[in-house]
Amino acid sequence: MEYVAPIKDIRKIRLMKQVIKKKSSRDFLLFVMGINTGLRIGELLELKVRDVMEPDGNFRLYLDSPKEKKQIIYLNDQVRRALQHHFQLQVPSLNRFLFQSSRGDHCITRQQAYRIINDAAKQVGITERVGTHTLRKTFGYHAYIRGIAISLIQRRFNQATPSDTLKYIGIDKTEPQKIDVNL
Repeated sequence: MEYVAPIKDIRKIRLMKQVIKKKSSRDFLLFVMGINTGLRIGELLELKVRDVMEPDGNFRLYLDSPKEKKQIIYLNDQVRRALQHHFQLQVPSLNRFLFQSSRGDHCITRQQAYRIINDAAKQVGITERVGTHTLRKTFGYHAYIRGIAISLIQRRFNQATPSDTLKYIGIDKTEPQKIDVNL
């Protein structure tokens, strides 16, 4: 597996959102959920509509993490707005995949997710290598920069040590870290 970088520049993230949103609400939702939840691409692609929406049509505030991790994933305002945008025309069956393929009753592939992310990154001028792990790394990087303890990010990512997590999210321990307290 080749190393891919997080998207550190907030302006590039906003530009990617614009580019992807113009193309597809499903792809926009994938990008927004990826950078706001820190879930692995496989976990995202396995999600069904019922995982994010109640039977009455309201969006959930929390997503139970897949697998054995038993973490609760907060669906923030950005994710809920992306969900609302995606489902503005019609609400599909709760049993459909959230990231349903247009070519059948299955989810999009990891390769398709890679193309979505990579194409948008190229369009906005990102020169670093990006891929599906970029979404997860972007989540971790910005959580850390905003003051979330590395131990919490480490636990979310199920990694062995804080130094593994710092390396994974593209933080160089030798460079000075900006502390931004805005009370």
